[in-house]
Amino acid sequence: MSELFDRPISRRDALRVGLGVGAGLALGRLPLGASPSDALRLADGLYTKPIPSTGEEIPIIGIGTARRYDVGSDESDRAPLREVLRALPELGGTLVDTAPSYGNAETVIGDLMAELGNRDQIFLATKVRQEDPADALAEIEGSFERLRTDRFDLLMVHNLVGIEHKLPVLREMKREGRIRYLGMSTSFEGQYDDFVSVMETEDMDFIQVDYAIDNRGAEERILPLAANRGMAVLTNLPFGRGRVFEALGDQEIPVWAGEFGIESWAQFALMFAASHPAVTCAIPGTATLEYLEDNLGTARTSRLPDQETRRRMAALVDSA
Repeated sequence: MSELFDRPISRRDALRVGLGVGAGLALGRLPLGASPSDALRLADGLYTKPIPSTGEEIPIIGIGTARRYDVGSDESDRAPLREVLRALPELGGTLVDTAPSYGNAETVIGDLMAELGNRDQIFLATKVRQEDPADALAEIEGSFERLRTDRFDLLMVHNLVGIEHKLPVLREMKREGRIRYLGMSTSFEGQYDDFVSVMETEDMDFIQVDYAIDNRGAEERILPLAANRGMAVLTNLPFGRGRVFEALGDQEIPVWAGEFGIESWAQFALMFAASHPAVTCAIPGTATLEYLEDNLGTARTSRLPDQETRRRMAALVDSA
């Protein structure tokens, strides 16, 4: 879903933008107990991880577009979003996640990519939610039109709606070359049992799930299963709908966290999500250049936290 429900003031208070370039490490498929940094590769200044089904590398931080991209045609509303989409590939990023249910977001993204002429530099992910098969096909075709593209890099069944009917449609579209990857998404713990059941029985390239330092339920079954089944993982709501900033925003970044290059609480939260060995890419909602630079700074550190540091990070949030 990729919604960002943080409060701009609290994040701005916590924000310390900084971009430090680290050294690339060798690519490798990891068991869940391995060091998070062992599967990283430095590409265009950002660490990347491989999509298991193909080995294609994508940066470990992307952007989500819910709420903040639901704007009209007013230039004052679109200008900061244009700057984000312009700067994303220039800074080494690629992945943009959206959905037809995000209001006007698809139209805005399609318009801005057309203006910027950088569609071929974007890994474009969207979703389909309509349950009726005919309505679902119409929704997909509408997404192609709104996003001004003839191919999606990733198309996901949104929140499991009509999953049994849609996956065959998505597979046919993949065979036709209209989409490159397929998958499904959720952002609700109440769907986890059904989500796991589909993961166990269906072959998919990607899943998307809510996962944050204060919302670690996906660690129990979903993330290990994704690793075992060879599915890439996008994590939405990495700031816990703003709860991370509310809990930690008034504190100083701990010295031990700074040793990993963490310079803001946003990077702290994103590093936790991205450092899980099963996670391919975290997708925070990103609607300003300032936030983009800070978020991508997470992927420019010398290393990601190891398992012991991840436990220490979670304990800090749990005690706040």
